Amino acid sequence: MPKPSKSGGSSPPHDPNKVELNEDDKDSLTLAVYAERAYLDYAISVVKGRALPDVADGQKPVQRRILFSMSEMGLRSDAKPVKSARVVGDVLGKFHPHGDQSAYDALVRLAQSFSLRYPLIDGQGNFGSRDGDGAAAMRYTEARLTKIAGLLLSEIDEGTVDFAPNYDGSFQEPKLLPARLPFVLLNGASGIAVGMATEIPSHNLREVASAAIALMKSPKMSTTDLLEIMPGPDFPGGGQIISPANEIAQIYEGGRGSLKVRARWSVEELARGQWQIVVNELPPSTSSQKVLQEIEEITNPKVKIGKKTLTTDQNNLKSTILAVLDGVRDESSKDAAVRLVFEPKSKNVEVNEFVNLLLAHTSLESNAPINLVMIGTDGRPRQKGLKEIISEWIGFRVQTVTRRTEYRLGKVKDRMHILEGRLTVLLNIDKVIKIIRNSDEPKADLILAFKLTERQAEDILDIRLRQLARLEGIKIEQELKELKTERDDLEGLLQNDSNLRKRIIKEIESDMKDFGDDRRTIIQEDKRAVAETKVVDEPVTVIVSQKGWVRVRQGHEHDPSQFSFKAGDGMYGTFECRTVDLMQGFGSDGRVYTVPVSELPGARGDGSPLTSFVNLAAGSQMVAYYAGHADDLVLISTRAGNGFLANVSDMMTRNKAGKAFVGVDAKFPSGDAPLGAAKVSVGMKQVACLSESAKLLVFPLDELKRLPAGGKGVILMGLDGKETLASAIAVGAEGATYSGAGRAGKPTELNLDAKTLKTFVGNRARKGHFVEPRLKDGKLKAN
Repeated sequence: MPKPSKSGGSSPPHDPNKVELNEDDKDSLTLAVYAERAYLDYAISVVKGRALPDVADGQKPVQRRILFSMSEMGLRSDAKPVKSARVVGDVLGKFHPHGDQSAYDALVRLAQSFSLRYPLIDGQGNFGSRDGDGAAAMRYTEARLTKIAGLLLSEIDEGTVDFAPNYDGSFQEPKLLPARLPFVLLNGASGIAVGMATEIPSHNLREVASAAIALMKSPKMSTTDLLEIMPGPDFPGGGQIISPANEIAQIYEGGRGSLKVRARWSVEELARGQWQIVVNELPPSTSSQKVLQEIEEITNPKVKIGKKTLTTDQNNLKSTILAVLDGVRDESSKDAAVRLVFEPKSKNVEVNEFVNLLLAHTSLESNAPINLVMIGTDGRPRQKGLKEIISEWIGFRVQTVTRRTEYRLGKVKDRMHILEGRLTVLLNIDKVIKIIRNSDEPKADLILAFKLTERQAEDILDIRLRQLARLEGIKIEQELKELKTERDDLEGLLQNDSNLRKRIIKEIESDMKDFGDDRRTIIQEDKRAVAETKVVDEPVTVIVSQKGWVRVRQGHEHDPSQFSFKAGDGMYGTFECRTVDLMQGFGSDGRVYTVPVSELPGARGDGSPLTSFVNLAAGSQMVAYYAGHADDLVLISTRAGNGFLANVSDMMTRNKAGKAFVGVDAKFPSGDAPLGAAKVSVGMKQVACLSESAKLLVFPLDELKRLPAGGKGVILMGLDGKETLASAIAVGAEGATYSGAGRAGKPTELNLDAKTLKTFVGNRARKGHFVEPRLKDGKLKAN
């Protein structure tokens, strides 16, 4: 029994596994706890101090420090630029104690017109190119702020933002910049933190400003309403967004997704009917050099690792491109930032097919990822939707303008206070001079004589005699009148939130007028470019061997006995179909692999293994095959006795790694695997199932489910112990053929007509009855 405690209860039983800490050990930590805390601190440091922008000013800490440092150095847009090394040195010495190269890289990006929609630094010298060329060393380049950077910095000395001590406490740096526009959307951002990343595209200033104004006027606006004003990204390099409007809306609602962006091109007519395609705008993250490299890899392919020769796909793509493309060259220059020229093999090549081929196989059409992760006004990193981003910036801007107004009001009142003191003195100038001349403490005597404040008395003692002239009195009265008007205006803003918001809207409209420009990226929905090879539609027979070697012979109604195979191999089956149909292989793990019949080798020789056309999953093997039209309805079954209906098109995939489609039972004693697909033709209304032990069960076809997404299906036939299902087909009035090895292994076939099949009819999932004679390795085939 546990001993009773002093409070009357029982003390907890002693835990032998619990380690009692001595007095000296109470401050110690286990390695696991220490590592967890240290890594968490590091993660937060990376997220908030390096990788993610702030929703308020759209800047990362290093960018904010560079801009502030340049502002303090007086490097505004009208100043003479200085060496970048000087700027980097100032930033490192005062605010950013990290590597000089990382700071210079951040400075370079702020100056690149192909990286930022609205560059914040005016760089002189080599600041790199979109082809991946690096900038010149910082000792060679020069920098100053651009005019638009003033929208971030112009109000910083008006009490608008909080300052904090720098890393050693010797200087003060701003926690945020008082951005007059939402720069997090204007220039976007890209970064990888710990456990999260951000990819914010750039947008058009005029559209973003209009959206902010609209949301200030109507806070209940939805994301869809905002997208009517600001329809999507506006990339620095232009291009065309081809994603549909509903996809764009979905991305901006949730804050994550991917847009399809395409290069913009034009046709240049040449002499004698010749023509060429000229690309002058590229998608983001795509360069002329990258496209040229991709063309080179297609036309001069290298053998892949683990392969001895070029794959069929490589050879086919090479011949397809070389059949229409004569040459490509990069004519980009100072006059044309991007000019890629593609020359066709002949003037008779169809323009749209030519361009479609280039778009489908190069980065001329690519994905632009969007991940709107940023640090919010609450200081927490999070993924945000468009409305939330603009709303939070509006809240920050209202707060900033409120603080600016309070600061200006304080300055106005202070100035009025000084002027009122001077005006009092002007009316009694002789007395003031007398007090100053005769008094031992003129400041105290002036305060006493004229009821001045200490601040006013100090100002009077500091001013020159000529400032006490009568003309100055007129100027003081005039300035006081102007200051009273300004004071009333500022107080009106602070007392009325509506007036404050109207002032903000007016300022946004002014900035929009000064810095707004036209959209560069057009948004026009279009289909993705898909390279389709034209195939002549003709009848063919697909021949498949037991070891999975496939070949195609033209025409139908061939005699199977005339087909030869490699030693140790034999016939699996033949499929009469057409060149536009699909060949499908079933992996033992339930994955289905698709290869167009038109890509299969001809009937000369033994063909090629189907596995050479796909990437078979590790530990899996090809166990069944089917070839037919995409609209064919098929019955899919497994060794474990399960099955369902599906169309060939449901299983189709362009992915060489196949598609997980058939559910296999991992716990099945004899090992489950797909048996393949059996075609269901018109008029077939029953299912015939044959077990390994020669039991036969027939039941109505309508008891099966159609599963377009695949799965395990339903139980076709009940099986005993380690018994497996050998065959499952759909049958009609013509019945079926039962074949296998009879006595002494002699091949035997037995016709099961409709009358015979009736004797095996039962409910689905039953065990069925033995069919005589019992053939070894028996199979069913529909007549």
